[in-house]
Amino acid sequence: MRSGRAKLLHELGGRPLVRYPLAALAPLSPARVVLVVGHQGDEMRAAAAASGLPIRTVLQAEQRGTGHAVQCAAPALEDFDGDVLVMNGDVPLVTTATLRRLVETHRADNADLTLVTMRFEDPTSYGRILRDAGGRVRGIVEHRDASPAEREIKEVNPGLYCVRASLLFPLLRELRADNAQGELYVTDVVGLAAAAGRTIASVLLERPEEVAGINTRAELARMEAHLRADITSRWMETGVTFEDPATAYVGPEVEIGRDTVIGPNVVLRGKTRIGAGCRIDGTAFITDATLGDRVHVRFACVVDEARVGDDAIIGPFARLRPGTDLAEHVHIGNFVETKKAHVGARTKANHLTYLGDCDVGPDSNVGAGTITCNYDGSTGKKSKTIIGARVQIGSDTQLVAPVTVHDDAYVGAGTTVTRDVPAGALVVTRTPPRVLEGWVTRRRAWAEGEQPTPAAAKPAPRRAGKSKRTIKARKVSRRVRRRR
Repeated sequence: MRSGRAKLLHELGGRPLVRYPLAALAPLSPARVVLVVGHQGDEMRAAAAASGLPIRTVLQAEQRGTGHAVQCAAPALEDFDGDVLVMNGDVPLVTTATLRRLVETHRADNADLTLVTMRFEDPTSYGRILRDAGGRVRGIVEHRDASPAEREIKEVNPGLYCVRASLLFPLLRELRADNAQGELYVTDVVGLAAAAGRTIASVLLERPEEVAGINTRAELARMEAHLRADITSRWMETGVTFEDPATAYVGPEVEIGRDTVIGPNVVLRGKTRIGAGCRIDGTAFITDATLGDRVHVRFACVVDEARVGDDAIIGPFARLRPGTDLAEHVHIGNFVETKKAHVGARTKANHLTYLGDCDVGPDSNVGAGTITCNYDGSTGKKSKTIIGARVQIGSDTQLVAPVTVHDDAYVGAGTTVTRDVPAGALVVTRTPPRVLEGWVTRRRAWAEGEQPTPAAAKPAPRRAGKSKRTIKARKVSRRVRRRR
């Protein structure tokens, strides 16, 4: 792969390669799973753990071949008495049906060892299946070690085996590195079993691409294209419309409801769930999100670990960050960002707004330029903003958490809310505007290096017939009444 990362950590369809064979294996409910790791073992363990299988990882510190890798797994299976399925980790298209067929054939034939085979017109690089005159498998020869006559054989070994544990590990101890690569081949176990008179069965695989491995980035890209085409075709068969299937990226764990329409350049990753009758216009990135029925995601939105209720409208150019929970009929408009926001039914925030760490009740309206100020800038603490039901918040409002705006309250445009607002109240914070006449002329003169003429000072206005002392007394009286 020409990479600093272990091959099986490279992603296909948004998840590491190692997850694919484990996902195919899971329905067989194996008693235990042993994952042989080398480079970046800790990262491999973490990636495999997401499969939910009972996995034990063992380290192959020195890479001495496939046979040596299986030898490394022996201590983890020393008390196991059953059938051992041996498989490669870089076969992302392998299916549960193929693995089940292998195990069922193994047990139906009462075989000691069963392997999968397939036929290629150009079998270069694959190990060839050797059979005797009666058609029984007698061994496998790797391409590098094969004679010219053996290289003409079209039946090859993709590397899938089912072996009795009581046979596998004794035979592994007999492996020798007398081959072109100087490695221990697990394929030699087949020849050793045949020489010992053991019963060997085989399963012919009809879809060779199912066990195609990945060894280069070009092969990874081709596999990605194949996987995408397969997934979109499957969803179209269930009633989903893709306006441009070639540009849709749908992960293998995504679910999509009937009559949903997906536009061009849409990426659906992780465990995303899309309801029925939805529309995603295009250029959207949706990860681990849940969208209800009839949700409309307009152009260029990002939805990450969020839940969106039925009939909601999102975007364009909106971002729903983790922890967002929108009820039904919510409108989140252009350049609106939410994070850990619980928004009630029919509430709207249509323009240029940030709603973070907040609860917003139903039937409220959040004006353009509104911000929940929830971070104190020093301790890292995030405080919460609570907005009740039927609240009207004017444009360019700052809500400094922790703060609560109770039901049916109004917040005037340009207000900074620092204290709780009672139900049904209006809160406004404004200062009288100052008009500086001639300011532009003076500013231009200053910019050109001229000495600006100072503005004539205007006397303070006085009320006719009233003394300064009387006016001041009345102002004090008003302040006293307000306090009461």
